[in-house]
Amino acid sequence: MPPVFAHGRLRLYLLKLLDEAPRHGYEVIRLLEERFQGLYAPSAGTVYPRLAKLEAEGLVTYATEGGRKVYSITEAGRAELADRVGELADLEVEIRDSVSELAAEIRDDVRGAAGDLRREMRAAASATATHFEDESWKAAKEEFRKAKQEWKEQARRAKDESRRAREEAQQARRQAKEAQERAREEVQRIAAQLQEQFAKSGGVLGSLAGAWLGNAHTTPAPEWAAAPGPAGSSWAEDLTPTADPARDLDRLLDRFRDDVRDAARDHGVTPAQLAEARAHLAAAAARIAAGLKG
Repeated sequence: MPPVFAHGRLRLYLLKLLDEAPRHGYEVIRLLEERFQGLYAPSAGTVYPRLAKLEAEGLVTYATEGGRKVYSITEAGRAELADRVGELADLEVEIRDSVSELAAEIRDDVRGAAGDLRREMRAAASATATHFEDESWKAAKEEFRKAKQEWKEQARRAKDESRRAREEAQQARRQAKEAQERAREEVQRIAAQLQEQFAKSGGVLGSLAGAWLGNAHTTPAPEWAAAPGPAGSSWAEDLTPTADPARDLDRLLDRFRDDVRDAARDHGVTPAQLAEARAHLAAAAARIAAGLKG
């Protein structure tokens, strides 16, 4: 039997299942069996030690309910999932490929068993040729007919499962690629909108945003706003896009907030600067909200 999960992939898939909802160990085993359409179910000796290791690493936590441990993913676990979103998409494809391979093995086993049965029936026919009408021979012939029919049905089901698994794997690859492209385009669009908005706004935030987004502003900025950030589109490029554009936008806004907060903490803010910052933030928020609404 081919390996169902490559090294370290079961650990990643357990994090995915717990990100969907808190679950106890038996429920995790049952869900894995469902995802593999009943062709594979990990043992308790496989799942529980890995859950314990994830808990020791701080990626999951658990609460005891009705005498059973119910595991939940932590923020650290979600962060690892976000960082490995491309690997998770590949894992979904691998699971579908594993289902296809398991179905193919079952089909081969059924074909081999049917071949053995045919050979046995032929040997029986040769040995009982002179008693063709004997009741025992009739019963054996009927059994062979039923076995042959069952073999054909199982072979058909295995073929359907294999075809369906291939189609789902192809669709998963397309969806993963499209999601990555959409996330990248969304981040670029939002960055462009921020750059355009702050280029028009001027003043304290206009100068600061111009330095961050690579759009130098002609309005002089106070000393605390003059520290340049990374130029052009390289701002926040260390935040690798995920398959979730909404999460990417949250991360960009967190970075923007942290940069402004650091500048204010290092250089101070006057009442006049606060009033100007509030006006620019209100205008930027309205512009971005309007863009997100289409």
